Amino acid sequence: MTLISRRSALVGAGGLLLAGCDRITASPTVRKVLTLGEKATLSGQRLVTGNALAPEFTRADMSPKFRVNGNSMPGSADYAAHMANGFTDWKLEVGGLVARPLTMSLAQLRSAPQRTQITRHDCVEGWSAIGEWTGVPLALILRHAGISSQAQYIVFHCADDFSGTPYYESIDMSEARHPQTILAHTMNRQPLSVAHGAPIRLRVERQLGYKHAKYVMKIEAVSSLNGIYGGKGGYWEDHSGYQWYAGI
Repeated sequence: MTLISRRSALVGAGGLLLAGCDRITASPTVRKVLTLGEKATLSGQRLVTGNALAPEFTRADMSPKFRVNGNSMPGSADYAAHMANGFTDWKLEVGGLVARPLTMSLAQLRSAPQRTQITRHDCVEGWSAIGEWTGVPLALILRHAGISSQAQYIVFHCADDFSGTPYYESIDMSEARHPQTILAHTMNRQPLSVAHGAPIRLRVERQLGYKHAKYVMKIEAVSSLNGIYGGKGGYWEDHSGYQWYAGI
């Protein structure tokens, strides 16, 4: 199947909060307060910025070293086999609330219309780096799959895990349709490395780094996040109290 032919102070404060959140957010009361704050942040940002773009930079601004966030090597045998043959047999699955479920190879993704952007990655751990990303706009893939009007969220199922618990993330349809939200296969004009998420990773440039899921294997359109793993929309949201909306 082919597609169409050819925060800065706030980030610091959030990082300090999240770094010590394991005990603090164990309280149901605190979790409720954090969720209320998340909703206010989401509503406020959407009201102020609408569909505005995240800042983009020039190649002269790019960081000499771009640190690795999260896992650097999935442990599954399936991923190891894909990596051994250069991801030639790898397929991206697109399903859920779509009219036309898709399976797409890396070659097909590379042959689709592309977007290149030089953006800053802000990690919740307190570091930032600027890099160049090339990939397929997620909105294009969803349109090609016939996304349903009932879909409210896009869930990204990944090849990596933490102690046997699969990694996943999710975004809402507003972010999914944003022009800077892409499935990147190229970083700094080179094929995406394994440590940085090969063969493809999500780039959702208006949110913190933990939302940029690596090793994406399947995209699922859903009407609700309830019942998907821990139900909070992502691995870190389920297990460490991170907010689902991580806007910057």
